[in-house]
Amino acid sequence: MRSRFDEQLEQLNREMITMGMLCENAIEKAAQALLENDSELAGRLPELQTQVNHKEREIENICLRLLLHQQPVAKDLRTVSAALKMVTDIERIGDQSTDIAEIISMSHIHGVDESLPIREMAAAVIKMVTDSMDAFVKRDIKIAKTVVKYDDVLDGYFNDVKGALIDRLKEAESDGEEILDLLMVAKYFERIGDHAVNIANWVLFSITGILMKG
Repeated sequence: MRSRFDEQLEQLNREMITMGMLCENAIEKAAQALLENDSELAGRLPELQTQVNHKEREIENICLRLLLHQQPVAKDLRTVSAALKMVTDIERIGDQSTDIAEIISMSHIHGVDESLPIREMAAAVIKMVTDSMDAFVKRDIKIAKTVVKYDDVLDGYFNDVKGALIDRLKEAESDGEEILDLLMVAKYFERIGDHAVNIANWVLFSITGILMKG
């Protein structure tokens, strides 16, 4: 019985890793499409999100089978419960990456000025997503805590981007649509960072049994 349970847990782990990789790919492509003003690349994101959604359903089914048929307790129960919570955040990262792509596809953004720290913000959020999944794969408390702390860095970039865009909006010849779209993109990056923090906190819960507030 235990060997069967371990096999299913290993399958859950593999599927979570695959879904995480899909979402990492999605956010990287969304950031690349933004920075390179590549609407064609942005147009590929919905297909990738379909794969993410399919993987989410597969993982939910695995978790439900484990809960109903294996009736895990203690640490194993935390692992399965955390996976069910994490998969929702991972899926939302894919969704919001697609939302960024849709904004880019509308062609209001004509390029990202080097002085606007949205590039640094994109790099920061990619790091957070990658590290949160790395913490899950390695079951590494230190990495998970680093992701949680790094959210302050991302928030700082968001405030800088928002302030710079507000200043631009005051200029007489400013492009209002482009500014608002860039602000929306920055907000989606911030939300993705929040989901990465959630994932890291669920990793910590699965290991320690203590649920931190994100």
